[in-house]
Amino acid sequence: MADLPIAAVVRIAKSNGAERVGSDAAAALVKKTEKYIAHLTKEANKLAIHAGRKTLKEEDIEMAAKSS
Repeated sequence: MADLPIAAVVRIAKSNGAERVGSDAAAALVKKTEKYIAHLTKEANKLAIHAGRKTLKEEDIEMAAKSS
């Protein structure tokens, strides 16, 4: 089961130009988004650990996003 609400993802898609979003497309967007968040979090966590922290900071996320 997805953790992200499908309605929120559909709303984001529509606010970025999609006129309509099918249920299969919405499910695919949720799946891909959750995979991206998981990947980004893993990379950011490596950076935080390298810096001697357990807490993720914005800088970790930004650096992880640049390297992805």
